Amino acid sequence: MPEPSANAHYDVIVLGGGAAGLMCAITAGERGRRVLVVEHANRVGKKILMSGGGRCNFTHLATTPTRFLSTNPHFCKSALARYTPWDFLARVDRHGIPWHEKTPGQLFCDRSSKDIVAMLVADAQAAGVNILTDCSVHDVTRDTGFSIETSRGRFRSERLVIATGGLSIPKMGATDFGHRLAGRFGLPVLPLRAGLVPFTLHPPVLALWSELAGISARVTVSVDADDSVDRPAFTEQMLVTHRGFSGPAMLQLSSYWPDGAPIRVNWMPDEPPRAWLERQRRDHPRKSLRNALSDTFSQRLADRLCANWAGEGVGTTVPVAELTRPQMDQIEDDLQTMRFHPSGTEGYRTAEVTLGGVDTRALSSRTMETRDVPGLFFIGEVVDVTGWLGGYNFQWAWASGWAAGQVA
Repeated sequence: MPEPSANAHYDVIVLGGGAAGLMCAITAGERGRRVLVVEHANRVGKKILMSGGGRCNFTHLATTPTRFLSTNPHFCKSALARYTPWDFLARVDRHGIPWHEKTPGQLFCDRSSKDIVAMLVADAQAAGVNILTDCSVHDVTRDTGFSIETSRGRFRSERLVIATGGLSIPKMGATDFGHRLAGRFGLPVLPLRAGLVPFTLHPPVLALWSELAGISARVTVSVDADDSVDRPAFTEQMLVTHRGFSGPAMLQLSSYWPDGAPIRVNWMPDEPPRAWLERQRRDHPRKSLRNALSDTFSQRLADRLCANWAGEGVGTTVPVAELTRPQMDQIEDDLQTMRFHPSGTEGYRTAEVTLGGVDTRALSSRTMETRDVPGLFFIGEVVDVTGWLGGYNFQWAWASGWAAGQVA
């Protein structure tokens, strides 16, 4: 496709060549609209390429509005209902891209994330979409339409779609451009913070746990906040790192974590600790608590847990049958509700998403168009809609991009 010429006029210009932007461009192009995608990076879909460990967790079959955070939890319902995971999967299957279901509902490419980007680029080209990469936007103005001043010249359009993403992973070029642009057009932007991000620990606590870096365990984690907010608990793998705690369980919890609140870890999500202790006393009465724990956890993690009770007078090397009831109460309490006070999170550097964004009250939930600025749309991560880990954020990108592309 020929290079777009300066001063060219389009029906739709999409700022951002990520998942949402490409889906919007394809959808509009398939309607016969003249579309230009402007991407500041040297290639489109860079975040797609790195997702899912290079395999791209491109959707989740169990997508429901309850898996999304937003000041208005109802906003995402329309787009998600009209463009479902099955709709995107049908596109993947049309291109013959092999995929697998890693855990229930989570779909990944068998080969590489490159397959998804190649699919989107091919569909964009088939729909007549022009794509400009390495193109920075200097200014956006509006009169009868929109004028976009870029490093590659000026372009005009009737409709303008903002799909510039959030602040997560700045090394990939993430900026607050979309949020600043929303402010220029008078749209409210809700506070931003890193989501789906590892926790960090205070130095004294980190010194005790960082030696276990690389060890993981299946746990249930929850926020131990003293307020009336209803927050979910997550039962998944937790990973100890050199800086604190990560893994799916902790990443999920981070999106619901109020700064400074303690978090609870239940080390035995599949069997109550009291029942486990009683079973050990019945079946292995001469086994020490330390050895019993090492049958459930790695030896190093078992030793770390035992070290917590050394100052409590709990004999972790004596037979479990000789543990006193008060000692068992202490062990049960710690295994079920061990509390940590994170020092914070790793921030946008490693965050997978940005929480907050353009206030959904300023947008139509059906079209993503701004209520007060006709022809201006915001889609994807730049909007105050954030999904759980597991392919939900991609599905929001596909759905919101499709919704805007239907009318832009």
